[in-house]
This record gives sequence, C-alpha cells and structure tokens, in this order.
Amino acid sequence: QVQLVESGGGLVQAGGSLRLSCAASGRSFSSYTMGWFRQAPGKERELVAAMSWSGGPTIYGDSVKGRFTISRANAKNTVYLQMNSLEPEDTAIYYCAARWGFVLQTESALYTYWGQGTQVTVSS
Repeated sequence: QVQLVESGGGLVQAGGSLRLSCAASGRSFSSYTMGWFRQAPGKERELVAAMSWSGGPTIYGDSVKGRFTISRANAKNTVYLQMNSLEPEDTAIYYCAARWGFVLQTESALYTYWGQGTQVTVSS
C-alpha cells in the first residue's frame, strides 16, 4: 500500500524558510514522478514543483521559481521541498503526490497517490 506522509509545515514570518518532507513507502518509486502541490482557501490546487524520482529535470510553478527547490534522498525514500523567501501568498496546505512515469506533469488530476497535506502559514 502506497503511503505519502508530509511533515515540516508550520507558521513562519515573511522572508523566512521552511523545509517540507514527504516520506514515501509501499513500493519502489524509481519509475515515478513526485510532485508538490498546494491549495489555498478558495483557490484551485496548483503545482509547486515536480521531479522524476530517478533524477533529471525539475519543474516549478511560476510563483515559486527561484525561491523553492525540490530534491530527494533515495536512501531515505524522501522527497523535500525547500522553501525560502516565503511570502504571505505562499500560505496554503501543501501536498505531496506521485504518479507512475517520467514525464513531469503539472495537472494534479494526473497524479495517483496523495499525502494528507501539511499546513504552511506565512505571516506578514
């Protein structure tokens, strides 16, 4: 059974940093794409970042380019999202997601597995 468990969310002041973690279990993810999405109240879920578990290129949402970085630690079966220069507009629930295949997809509907989400709140 696939499980994705996020952690690392919290309350931070504008300009601060947080690192989110996504612990993946239940199968080998070597052929999977891993993504971070977020959803703010009243807004649609949007892509934050995605990467293939096997490495290679990454993609980012326009609003986070240059501030956020996605990475993974194979030995720990964990994907990270390093978030720097946080802004109040980054406040949302952040979700980890996975889909089979190497193509980096931006649409949330194309991802099969989801974590429960972790709240990130950025105060001004």
